[in-house]
Amino acid sequence: MASPIPLPDRTSAPATGLTPAQIVAELDRYIVGQHKAKRAVAIALRNRWRRQMLPAELRDEVAPKNIIMIGPTGVGKTEVARRLARLAQAPFLKVEASKYTEVGYVGRDVESMVRDLTEIGVTMVKAELMAEVREKAERLAEDRLLDLLLPARGAEPFSSGSLEQISPDASRESTLEKLRAQLRAGRLDERIVELDVQQAASMPLVEVFSGQQGMEEMGLQLKDMLSNLMPGRTKRRRMRVAEARRLLAQEEAQKLIDMEEVVAQAVRRVENSGIIFLDELDKIAGRQSAGGHGGPDVSREGVQRDLLPIVEGSTVTTKYGAVRTDHVLFIAAGAFHVAKPSDLIPELQGRFPIRVELEPLTKDDFIRILTEPENALIRQYVELLRTERVTLRFLPEAVEAIAEIAMQVNASTENIGARRLYTIMERLLDEVSFDAPDMPGKELAIDADYVRRRLADVVRDQDLSRYIL
Repeated sequence: MASPIPLPDRTSAPATGLTPAQIVAELDRYIVGQHKAKRAVAIALRNRWRRQMLPAELRDEVAPKNIIMIGPTGVGKTEVARRLARLAQAPFLKVEASKYTEVGYVGRDVESMVRDLTEIGVTMVKAELMAEVREKAERLAEDRLLDLLLPARGAEPFSSGSLEQISPDASRESTLEKLRAQLRAGRLDERIVELDVQQAASMPLVEVFSGQQGMEEMGLQLKDMLSNLMPGRTKRRRMRVAEARRLLAQEEAQKLIDMEEVVAQAVRRVENSGIIFLDELDKIAGRQSAGGHGGPDVSREGVQRDLLPIVEGSTVTTKYGAVRTDHVLFIAAGAFHVAKPSDLIPELQGRFPIRVELEPLTKDDFIRILTEPENALIRQYVELLRTERVTLRFLPEAVEAIAEIAMQVNASTENIGARRLYTIMERLLDEVSFDAPDMPGKELAIDADYVRRRLADVVRDQDLSRYIL
């Protein structure tokens, strides 16, 4: 069995050393406008790199500058945080703060967000390291597969169909090399082999625990303990060579990496680079009564007080060991239409020193969202229909009409920001998307008249708009 290979440690510093201006430029490729929010997160990310450059005795004293993003839905709050995490190659978790009030704050484990973030970190590091050993794992899988296809003399082959016949004068090595060439060329992919596959042990009793409120983590930990006591069994399966090659490569890659080191690196990455996006923070902010008396209800204030130690910095027990949250970056967001950031308990306010207000989207912003980013909506639909050999062209006047209708519907119904563009585009191209397989080679030009004709009834009837757009 191949021994685990030493793993490079990428947790000594953040994955990116980009300057704030470079970070903003990268975010501009996918997000239109919101320059203040981009600047705030770019500085926060750069400060992480700066912190790693400090002497060890000062490094732990530098706390992350957590951010509150204030703005209506659909203006890019979540997208800014998600793109930032992807840029930094950092573990990222989005959680709705309001979910902890569903059954009362005593019924939810707020620390579960840290456990979920750690799970994401382990998955991320494991995927990166398995990608690095993929080439070696594929070679080892290839050798095992050739042993199945051409066992030693006197052994029964595990494959169906006729293999290369070995004459008394032919060497096993020369035949193996001939089979190896055929395997790499894909000429053996349809051959059937028998392979022993690991099966996880079934533990139905765990469901009794994991189905109860507040017992999710106990159920997971019990499942892990039982899985160690009852290792998975193997089952012989018949499968094609192509599938067997993939399974064997995964199995060999698992052997090549040291999971204990993977977990250690993941925990360090979570502690130093993790980002938790707390959405709907305004939903747990207290609302003062009209006379200025009274305070937040118990459930909301309780969630805030449960969040406080995690944001301040505490040690959370996970199945991968203790995880400190002292340097996890928290980015909170909310519309704050009714409640205000000042309605949060003072201790929690102090842990979010940076507040940035995102601007409502204008018609020009909608036009830019439709056309400028690398993942622009119009480009997505053009490429999707190109797979059906249908060429779709949007005239500038059509883009302007779509933006105008989006603004109009947002103003007359619920304002959901840029998310309105998704529903409008789906409604606009519903007929084309349905008929596209039957018109290969056709070229369609979308103009303003087509846009208004397709959406006229929906825009005219506001009651219908509420359900369709």
